[in-house]
Amino acid sequence: MRTIPFIKVESLNLYSTLSYEEDTLISFFEQVCSLHQHTLSGVLSVAFLGKDDLSKIHGEFLNDYRPTDVITFPPDEENEMVGEICVSVDRARDEAIQRNIPLSEELSLYLIHGWLHLLGFDDHEKNDSDIMRREETKAMKAIGEIDLWPDFLLAPNGEEH
Repeated sequence: MRTIPFIKVESLNLYSTLSYEEDTLISFFEQVCSLHQHTLSGVLSVAFLGKDDLSKIHGEFLNDYRPTDVITFPPDEENEMVGEICVSVDRARDEAIQRNIPLSEELSLYLIHGWLHLLGFDDHEKNDSDIMRREETKAMKAIGEIDLWPDFLLAPNGEEH
């Protein structure tokens, strides 16, 4: 496993029909992590889940069982964790179809959103949300300019059961 300076990316794919190359995910995060100065170091955990599993986590940790697209858990310096980003592949698939964009772009947006939360960006208030959207757009543009989208693929009929 390659490491980003001070950050080691570990992914957990719990979505049976999703595939990707670990190296493309790491290259993506190398670029995304370089866009903002930060002092985070350690392991960045990324988990790909179905909507039901993410809703369950959302409920257990945030007391909100509604479906969501991404949940970010904060750094745990004691365990050398930069944080954890959990994304809903189902939600990304549905949004990508609705917006007529590639799955890789929608999932990448969720990963960028999670990373920005780890950096301290917030989206609860209108002004903060506007700033978050601006930073997401900048990151998506930077990834797009060098075509560094992770190679996320769903098997045909890629529905989780």
